[in-house]
Amino acid sequence: TWSKKTDFMLSVIGYAVDLGNVWRFPYIAYQNGGGAFLIPYLLMAVFGGIPLFYMELVLGQYHKNGAISIWRKICPIFKGIGYAICIVALYVSFYYNTIIAWALYYLYSSFTSELPWTSCNNAWNTPNCTNYFLKDNITWTKYSTSPAEEFYVRQVLQIHRSHGLDDLGGISWHLALCLFFIFIVVYFSIWKGVKTSGKVVWVTATFPYLVLFILLIRGATLPGAWRGLLFYLKPEWNKLLTTQVWVDAAAQIFFSLGP
Repeated sequence: TWSKKTDFMLSVIGYAVDLGNVWRFPYIAYQNGGGAFLIPYLLMAVFGGIPLFYMELVLGQYHKNGAISIWRKICPIFKGIGYAICIVALYVSFYYNTIIAWALYYLYSSFTSELPWTSCNNAWNTPNCTNYFLKDNITWTKYSTSPAEEFYVRQVLQIHRSHGLDDLGGISWHLALCLFFIFIVVYFSIWKGVKTSGKVVWVTATFPYLVLFILLIRGATLPGAWRGLLFYLKPEWNKLLTTQVWVDAAAQIFFSLGP
């Protein structure tokens, strides 16, 4: 059981605010009509996401069982739902932990006098690399690539070393070590159940809000921030008539409220 009610509340908050909000929501919203996307998103949240989220919490707290054993009490014939939930959570953990491993590698790479994704003077850069960080006028062509893109594609992922899905290539040891470290951290965060995770959430649940606040202040103080925000949130009402927008809104709700 939870040692404190605060531990439980922070765990729920941390479960609902994750990479789905920070990383996935911005480009999904822009792709599906900007400000207009908020309408299907809020409707899906009110009538789908929040009721299901609340029902999951109530069932778990009332029966004091996990996703698999709880269905044996409610309706044994539906116990397969519990196994499906665990399998989906496993897939999502692979997905999210890989992204966190990328972020960890970016953090490691940032401990230099010059950030490697701000220049074209690195070993992985190509002649098409165009540094838009320079104050001089630059010429951007259809073949130009940014130093940030080349760092991600050629140094982090090293896609250029593979010719397709039939040629996966060797192991990227820098990412493998980052991913291994992330899984070690996750393991020691949950290895004693709520006794350890209840303490970890004091950091993992509050830190994202601190980062979001810092990014908000940083973004709002950049030149042209207001124009960029208006461009990003400019509603495209015609997209509300397409089915894909409502499907993406429903999918985003499940990413936003947890795996």
